[in-house]
Amino acid sequence: MKQRSLRFRMMALFCAVVGLFLLCTYGIIYSIFSSELRTQLDKRLNEAGVPMVEDLADNPPDEDVFRLSLPDEYLALLDTAGNPLNMSRNWKQHPLDVGPLNFHGDQPIFRTISGAHGTLRVELIPFVLVGRPVILALAGPTRDIDAVLRNFRSMLIVLLPASLICIGAISAWYVGRSLSPISELTEQASRFAEIVSDSRHANAKPPQINVSSTDELGRLAATFNELFARVLAVVQQLRQFVSDASHELRTPLAVLQGETELLLSERRNPEEYQKNLHVIVSELRHLSRIVEGLFTLSMADAGQLRIVPQRVFINEVLEEACELAAPLARAKGIRIDHDLEEEISFLGDETFLRDLFLIFLENAVKYSPGNTTITVDLVRQDGSVLVRFADQGPGISAEHLPHIFDRFYRAAPLQHAETRSGGLGLAIARAIVTAHRGKIEVHTEPGRGSTFTVFLPVLDGQDAPAHVSVARAITAPRRGV
Repeated sequence: MKQRSLRFRMMALFCAVVGLFLLCTYGIIYSIFSSELRTQLDKRLNEAGVPMVEDLADNPPDEDVFRLSLPDEYLALLDTAGNPLNMSRNWKQHPLDVGPLNFHGDQPIFRTISGAHGTLRVELIPFVLVGRPVILALAGPTRDIDAVLRNFRSMLIVLLPASLICIGAISAWYVGRSLSPISELTEQASRFAEIVSDSRHANAKPPQINVSSTDELGRLAATFNELFARVLAVVQQLRQFVSDASHELRTPLAVLQGETELLLSERRNPEEYQKNLHVIVSELRHLSRIVEGLFTLSMADAGQLRIVPQRVFINEVLEEACELAAPLARAKGIRIDHDLEEEISFLGDETFLRDLFLIFLENAVKYSPGNTTITVDLVRQDGSVLVRFADQGPGISAEHLPHIFDRFYRAAPLQHAETRSGGLGLAIARAIVTAHRGKIEVHTEPGRGSTFTVFLPVLDGQDAPAHVSVARAITAPRRGV
């Protein structure tokens, strides 16, 4: 109903504006046409009167022209007071009042007067006859012009409503066609609001507005389609994030509650208390890692994850990360093979870079079987620093590969003790690399291992990211990622 009301109002407004425009246009056309017809009549009168004046001025006694019986043509010779000196027969039968004789120089006067047989157009030409100023009055009927104008007015009276009806039909079609995308947009926006507000539509596809035109409405529809897709992706990601976060937090909280209730249930010896407290501390560290990771990612989502650029030797930072990961590797009999003798200067955040390298090293250790080798390479290539982490683990299957950087996503089964972690490591790594304006590439072969390559562009002092003090408070977790 609202759509019909809007369509009716738009059509009525359009018809009113166009109707007013047509009325003014037809009025102007009629005025120009009428003026042109009278100009042509004045021209014919003048073409007939000028030779008469010249003939009378050259032959004063010859006034035979006034004896001619010309139907619908009136001739008279007047003095300056308007009194007739000589006149045609029809003028004598039906005297005409030509009005005041106010001449401007020797220019003739044209005016419309009323006669016994209708409206007449009269021309008054002043001239001198035998030293005496006189006036030649020449008049003719305007009925032909009046008939043409009357027919033209009748045509305009019929044409105006016909034009309005035609324009109304066209406007109804055009307004309906123009409003159909808006109507569809309203319906799709309502459906989108339902999808966003109802969790039952968690996996629904974003609504699409189908507009084939490339005008403003087409671009508006395309913009809304993109908006729907982006907002729905963010909402679905947020729902998944909340679901995964609650699932991740539920397990350590349940363990903490169980261990605490067990401690409080009865008195125990110090060794049992110490054992339970170790479990509690381990779970608290797990919770702390998840919370720190979530905080880091929330800052990255808000665009507040900025690095503090400083000149560092990236080989030394990578060497330190390998040393920190070495105890975890030795516990599984894994060897970290690296050759970091070449010094490579880099402008970046040392803390973030160390955390970045630790994420890949610890993931490689966790997902690799015992007695294997992890290879770390550092090279400088095409204006970028490339850091490769290659393991001999199970690799990543094709269905998991597009999602490994998603939060709380794990390609390995959850029951594996090695993989019980916050599930935020690679998401944090991507945020750190993005803050350094770099990228991450993954090459994997199921059953033969994976290689993660970090590309970090070499920045000069002018291109370095701006310093933001809050970034120093953000550190990625170093264990269990």
